[in-house]
Amino acid sequence: MSVSTRVDLTLLGIRGRPPVSRTAGAGPSADGHLMIDGHAAAIPLSPNSPFVFDGSRVLLDGEDSGLDVGVIDRPRFYDLATAEGVPYDKIARLHGRNVLATTVVQTCVRYAVEERCRFCSIEESLRSGATTAVKRPGELAEVAEAAVRLDGVQQMVMTTGTSAGSDRGARHLARCVRAVKAVVPGLPIQVQCEPPTDLAVLTELRDAGADAIGIHVESLDDEVRRRWMPGKATVPLSQYREAWREAVRVFGRNQVSTYLLVGLGEDPEELIAGAVDLIELGVYPFVVPFRPHPGTLAVDVDGACAPDGTIVEEVSREIARALRLAGMAGAAQKAGCAACGACGVLQSVGG
Repeated sequence: MSVSTRVDLTLLGIRGRPPVSRTAGAGPSADGHLMIDGHAAAIPLSPNSPFVFDGSRVLLDGEDSGLDVGVIDRPRFYDLATAEGVPYDKIARLHGRNVLATTVVQTCVRYAVEERCRFCSIEESLRSGATTAVKRPGELAEVAEAAVRLDGVQQMVMTTGTSAGSDRGARHLARCVRAVKAVVPGLPIQVQCEPPTDLAVLTELRDAGADAIGIHVESLDDEVRRRWMPGKATVPLSQYREAWREAVRVFGRNQVSTYLLVGLGEDPEELIAGAVDLIELGVYPFVVPFRPHPGTLAVDVDGACAPDGTIVEEVSREIARALRLAGMAGAAQKAGCAACGACGVLQSVGG
């Protein structure tokens, strides 16, 4: 498979619905999960795509595309429920082949229209009844144990909507990590949150058992930040840098990551230069294309489109080259989005 074809899949998506898929939520969403050429791939679900998933293959314009496709079976833990009757898949979901993911608090203080990140639909899955507002530590531990035992889950990602507290929601993350580690101590966990005001919280997360952390900025261009994520843009980039430095001290080099989105209007060369600066800090820049999906302001109000594939491939290749020179790789992270790699093409180009 050529990288260009992988980029096309990432941007154009597929028609059809693989057994593992989701519609809305935090982060990239409205996707189906497959193995493509041996790599996990979270492919947007699009009724207009020339690619079609027919249950076992990916067809292009009606013909077999020739892609090496592995179907990920619906996990068995989805058939279980807590003693209170909450289905396990409302508490955590399978991402890719072996990642258990959950949003521990499904609301965000920045979700008012004037503050919301325009690519985010974190509260839409809550409104549809697909998830619960707050995941309790004990029930997360219960689901994680079942996912490991029944479906061979190998890592876990815990993200959260931002809270009004100075910890930005990190302390609830710490409680959840501690509970899961008590039941499945060998399961690597990445946590994700905004930069806390009190950086000591990062040590609390590590002490609770978190193995890696994502502190996601999405763009290093302040004009882009104000336009696309007005609420998060009130947190200055200097505060992100302080948090990244402390996180690298606490978690170690290449165990800290941040999303960088291609297609928000940031100059590609400046995006690459910013990613190189992050690499020098020991932070993995997980570069992924902006993914337009229904339920977001970007699509429902702005009519935003996916970025140009040539730019996505160029940026991904340049950042992968810088990562290799620095001896950093997503697959070397203990857990998290970069370790999975399904939402971008960095792993396909050596990052």
